[in-house]
Amino acid sequence: MAELSPMAPADLVVGPVDPGEENPHSPWISFLRVFAENRLALAGSIVIVLFFAFCFLGPVVYRTNQVATNIAQASRGPSPHHLLGTDAVGYDVLGRLMAGGQITLVVALLVALLAASFGLVWGAISGFSGGGVDSLMMRVVDAALAIPGLFLLIFLDAILRPSVVILVVVIASLAWLAPARLVRAEVLKLRTMGYVEAARGAGAGPVTILFRHLFPNVIGTMAVNATFQVADAVLTVAALSFLGLGIPPPAANWGSMLSNGVSYVFAGYWWQIWPAGVCVVAIVVAFNFVGDGLRDAVDVRLRRR
Repeated sequence: MAELSPMAPADLVVGPVDPGEENPHSPWISFLRVFAENRLALAGSIVIVLFFAFCFLGPVVYRTNQVATNIAQASRGPSPHHLLGTDAVGYDVLGRLMAGGQITLVVALLVALLAASFGLVWGAISGFSGGGVDSLMMRVVDAALAIPGLFLLIFLDAILRPSVVILVVVIASLAWLAPARLVRAEVLKLRTMGYVEAARGAGAGPVTILFRHLFPNVIGTMAVNATFQVADAVLTVAALSFLGLGIPPPAANWGSMLSNGVSYVFAGYWWQIWPAGVCVVAIVVAFNFVGDGLRDAVDVRLRRR
């Protein structure tokens, strides 16, 4: 009589796997699924894409003179020739919104890239080194955080000649501090993990451990932080330009447009104020929504549900 084989465990898959079934262990599939479930994040992504199309492709369709002034056409209301009217010196407001959006978005993206990159390296080295090196590097960060940010930005912008490059460097000089502390906290947890100890036991050096084992595990956190950095940079650029410390004319950005339009707030020239203000608020909210969606998507607990 043939011996009966033991029964398979209940959780053992003995049948063929459906090729169309989603792999529960695929991080990218889980990431996209969780992000797609966040409707605000999807709406924010659409708004960001529309803004980039408006700022960088709009001038190709809506051609207008954004450099030469025309005092005779100053402060005219919306019309078929100027869809959002003209400002106090005759610039077409819609055209200036497109040109100003280009500078604002480019500066914000570059600031986020520099801040995230430098903060990633600084925080990772600090957290992985530990001891006196960690204490010294974090005291530098604490000292920089103790300085009022707006005061330092105004001071640096006042002593340097305003330009896109200077504006990026000035804002990024403070924006990297928060990412550095965030990465350090993550690395302090990761460096005690088993795979890091195994890599160290196998003879891997500090550089190899940082680049092959630690950086890939904090890059998701940094991607989330970078979206919030973009939103913060847009507000900072607008604030500096509103105070007259941004890029000087004839270059345009949304902050300078707001600053110039405030002078006419009681004259009823709404088209000189509201369009730029709405653009600033909409792009900041959109990036914050995307950041919230990315934060949920990279959360390990959500990707394991």
